[in-house]
Amino acid sequence: MWPRLEARPERSRVMVYLTPLVAAGLTMLAGLILFAALGQDPVRALWAFFVAPLTTAFGWAELVVKATPLVLCALGLAVGFRGNVWNIGAEGQLILGAIFAGGLALWAGEASVPWLLPAMVVAGILGGMAWAAIPALLRTRFNANEILVSLMLTYVAELLLGYLVHGPWRDPGGFNFPESALFGPSALLPALVEGTRLHAGALFALAAVAAVWVLLMRAFIGFQVTVIGLAPRAGGYAGFSQTRVIWLGLMCGGGLAGLAGMVEVAGPIGQLHPQISPGYGFTAIIVAFLGRLHPVGILLAGLFMALTYLGGDTLQIELGLPRAVTGVFQGLTLFFLLASDVLIHHRIRFGRRVNPARGGA
Repeated sequence: MWPRLEARPERSRVMVYLTPLVAAGLTMLAGLILFAALGQDPVRALWAFFVAPLTTAFGWAELVVKATPLVLCALGLAVGFRGNVWNIGAEGQLILGAIFAGGLALWAGEASVPWLLPAMVVAGILGGMAWAAIPALLRTRFNANEILVSLMLTYVAELLLGYLVHGPWRDPGGFNFPESALFGPSALLPALVEGTRLHAGALFALAAVAAVWVLLMRAFIGFQVTVIGLAPRAGGYAGFSQTRVIWLGLMCGGGLAGLAGMVEVAGPIGQLHPQISPGYGFTAIIVAFLGRLHPVGILLAGLFMALTYLGGDTLQIELGLPRAVTGVFQGLTLFFLLASDVLIHHRIRFGRRVNPARGGA
């Protein structure tokens, strides 16, 4: 008796939205097994990973700080993914947004410039869009694969940032460390809660959730994106432009990722250095799918994935486990989500393996 997958005639709409919760629950169950295999008390370890970071007001503030760039990047990616535009380079676009915004901050120095923060927001968005325009142009003009182009550009962006902070933008008074000078007060986002790192960038994320919801759910261009993503030929017969959808998807992804980069350097970091992101642009891909490409779902998924970063730090401090546990939990979440998606579209059947040469049931 061999198991095989059989396509379901119709997928369950309820399960489409329940499977992210199933994936999160299975991730926790797998975590119990993983911690036990590592010789740790699984209940204590799971408590330290998922609950301990949220037992203080400071922990909740840090959760929002971590979730802000994840939500911004994932919202932009969701626009493209809905249109079958696979932007995998949000990490590089985030870095370019940080470079553009950080360059303005370094130019202003300690001077009090009232328009500096709005200018940094615009510069961050334009930086991310400029980096995303490269795969958009190559896809529409030469049919290049945007997955490979956007991904490879991430490493170019990292090298560019490294060159700047090791070279022309390195702080002369920084004891030769590869980092820029600290930004002036005019270039820093205001704090929302005294005594924490929670900053006004969280408001940008909430505004982006509302804007993307309107774009995808209420605007005609959002309808075009969905149609092109589900049935490109039908969209072509209706007069919808696939080229326009490609540019829209990549520009939204690049712009919001660039804004996330600006938020990071003007918020919790306050300067440029080689590691401004622990991989937010890549984790945002998981956030987008865990949130079902819906803005509200992405907001909730971003908070959950932000918790994995905090949990990894807590495990490192309390139990001495490596921070790589964060990546393991993120990978498990994606694995269980994809496995659940397979079962939404297919059911498992058991029967004899059919030999095509002989035929038979």
